[in-house]
Amino acid sequence: MIERRQSKIHQWGVFATVPISKNTRIVDYAGEKISNQESLKRERRYIQNGRHIWCFKLTNRTVIDAGVGGNVARFINHACHPNCYIDIKKGVIWIRAARSIRKGEELTYDYNTDGDGLIECRCTAGCQRLL
Repeated sequence: MIERRQSKIHQWGVFATVPISKNTRIVDYAGEKISNQESLKRERRYIQNGRHIWCFKLTNRTVIDAGVGGNVARFINHACHPNCYIDIKKGVIWIRAARSIRKGEELTYDYNTDGDGLIECRCTAGCQRLL
């Protein structure tokens, strides 16, 4: 249903290989479950080493680090007007279609980030948002 390819938004992205209907569960955000405190330590280390941060807050106490045991979901890029949304059910972070998605379209969701890893949004030319 999806595959990783080069993206115009940022390096790699995830694209639909078939049409995807609205509200379809597309992929779970996989990775190592760690504490929020451990996540903050890792994020600082990742920033210092110039690496990507793939830490996704599951609860106030738990984070999924897709840099360890993650899947293709970590390559889904941010957009301020995304075609996907996040749905957390029974400790699993699901990426779901916010609308019908065409074959070949890049999947995006709003990262709603916090913490020290602020980056410039690249969803469209001229977007001034910091993530």
